[in-house]
Amino acid sequence: MDICTLSATDLSRRMAAGQLTARTVMEAFLDRIAALNPGLNAIVSLRPEADLLAEAEAMDRLPRRGWLHGMPLAVKDLVATRGLRTTYGSPLHADFVPEADDLIAARMREAGAIFIGKTNTPEWGQGSHSYNPVHGVTRNPYDLTRTAGGSSGGAGAALAARLVPVADGSDMMGSLRNPAAFCNVYGFRPSWGLVPQDAEGDTFLSTLTTDGPMGRSPEDIAHFLEILAGPNPGTPFGRTAEPYSDLLTTGIKGKRIGWLADWDSAYPVEDGILELCRGALAAFEDLGAIVEPIAAPFPAEDLWDSWTVLRSAITARAKRDLFDDPAKRALTKPETLWEIETGLTRTAADLFRASEIRSRWYATAARLYDRFDALALPSAQVWPFPADWTWPREVAGRAMDSYHRWMEITVPVSLIGLPCLLLPAGFGADGLPMGVQLFGPTGSDARILAMGHAYHRATNWPSQRPPVF
Repeated sequence: MDICTLSATDLSRRMAAGQLTARTVMEAFLDRIAALNPGLNAIVSLRPEADLLAEAEAMDRLPRRGWLHGMPLAVKDLVATRGLRTTYGSPLHADFVPEADDLIAARMREAGAIFIGKTNTPEWGQGSHSYNPVHGVTRNPYDLTRTAGGSSGGAGAALAARLVPVADGSDMMGSLRNPAAFCNVYGFRPSWGLVPQDAEGDTFLSTLTTDGPMGRSPEDIAHFLEILAGPNPGTPFGRTAEPYSDLLTTGIKGKRIGWLADWDSAYPVEDGILELCRGALAAFEDLGAIVEPIAAPFPAEDLWDSWTVLRSAITARAKRDLFDDPAKRALTKPETLWEIETGLTRTAADLFRASEIRSRWYATAARLYDRFDALALPSAQVWPFPADWTWPREVAGRAMDSYHRWMEITVPVSLIGLPCLLLPAGFGADGLPMGVQLFGPTGSDARILAMGHAYHRATNWPSQRPPVF
């Protein structure tokens, strides 16, 4: 039995039954990390082996604490972890060791996880390519010359290579959806507020980013989501979690999916992506669902206008000190400085206009869900690109006017905080993975996961084409 290839659900079940010890599991994953991580650079700040084995042995002696009991996990390097180096990909924090966990890290610990290290991310999580001056670049398990995406690129690569059983990600502009697609795994962006923020800074206006689970199956994601989700009394807009892992067997027959393709050509997409993604949705049709092409329901340029205003303003608020302090500015990536500088020009009128556009799109999407159970879009506009790029300057012959314009196809979901499951869609002609965004109305997390579960049982792409080194 290859322990590292077991699903997280099966691994947890076997550990609970006493068929596997935490030490045995830890040894297996550490051996695999030693063999494969040097070529990937997915896991960073790896703790000493002796410390991890001792902690695993201690967990074997303790009463079972939760679904993650004794499992080795690497936490995204944007999440503060008590006693474990957290760099945010920035040289300004290269040696930072937090004294306390962020909320989701605390919830993982409470459920019994053993933190082995961190997963790599872009500097400050900005841009969908995981490279930074502290840890370097994370590479794609399916082609080591290509990017694993970002900002949860280390998580996506580690999952695909079977270096961890599940992983946490975060998503503002596709930051867990893009790497999941590029690495042939699943990623779930929950309804905004289901996985709450920490009670720090602004928690009323900053509603674009959320943490979420990543895994090699929707079942693993459902179990992990039960740990991460649930209100934080110190923050607004909290949502009550459901028993997602018990709600996965909903039937697919008769479900209606609206296929938005490239949003009536508003989003340039590289050759082969639309065809692969539409072909992947045929699995739903084989299960009795109806997939219907639909016209773009809202002007893409309005969505982009709203998004860029809100994103830059939030970034400027959160990171202005990086811009104002010359010493910090010298150690900050140009894309982050550009976001801050742009955000500082936003007026109150700009913010209200952006919010009004956002509100109109939310109402428009709600009417679409009177007709459809879910909507679908490609996960990305490009195939995994060379790892030595910073970002794609051109997509399908169209110049990109910012470092994140090539990720624009994720904005319809992100702008209004809809639940979205990234489905692996298969592989292109050159063997690179791609994925499909399946998203529903606010609060439909259980339904979207159940649809994904049926899709996974019919396709199981992560096991059909495991990465080859």
